[in-house]
Amino acid sequence: AAAGLPAGVPGTDFTEVPHTNVRKVIASRLLESKTTVPHYYLSVDLTIDRLMELRETLNNKAAKDKEGKPAYKLSVNDFIIKACALSLKEHPEVNSSWMDTFIRRYNYVDVSVAVATENGLITPIVADADLKGLTTISHEVKQLAAKARDGKLLPHEFQGGTFSVSNLGMMGVTGFSAIINPPQSCILAVGATEQRVVPSADGKFGVSNVVRMTLSCDHRTVDGAVGAQFLQSLRKYIEDPTSMLL
Repeated sequence: AAAGLPAGVPGTDFTEVPHTNVRKVIASRLLESKTTVPHYYLSVDLTIDRLMELRETLNNKAAKDKEGKPAYKLSVNDFIIKACALSLKEHPEVNSSWMDTFIRRYNYVDVSVAVATENGLITPIVADADLKGLTTISHEVKQLAAKARDGKLLPHEFQGGTFSVSNLGMMGVTGFSAIINPPQSCILAVGATEQRVVPSADGKFGVSNVVRMTLSCDHRTVDGAVGAQFLQSLRKYIEDPTSMLL
């Protein structure tokens, strides 16, 4: 204990950071989610070799301006957002919210994308993501993320959303379980790309790029089998990414 203070009483070797309004909102919503929403978690390991090949092919086709800057640069996360949006259309139970006397199923797909800022986590929205192409999604995510970090998002750009994606792969996190963003029913947590030795069709072994994705679900609205079926659809789009373009 510090001099002059009774044993067990902390001294002054700390810094007290006042709560910002953003941090208060984050704390309130996450506490509400973890104490009132019955979470469960489903994880899958998805092979993204073909996705990475398609991404490279499409990025190489991007027109360049006079300074050599490409018109677009697709990320793996752009493909994941699109794959989630298409999977949500196939499984509307996942694209829903628990209300007091009914379950609300949305006829539109607005994907919230988690962005870390100096003031805390914020989730700007890619509206109607199922109807947008990869380049449009890519541009919107970059613009929204920049506005989020600058604190310039308009309310309609981050309030709402029907499903969330949180990606910590760029920080080397291989897998994690995210807290649901109420009143949404689910959030997908995306880990880092890992190279793994896997069996090939000819009976030999090869190296593939694998990503672990974990779906957090509200058991009031999404039964386990429904969550698993959603992940099956997600696997279809991620492992055969050309199906997203058809």
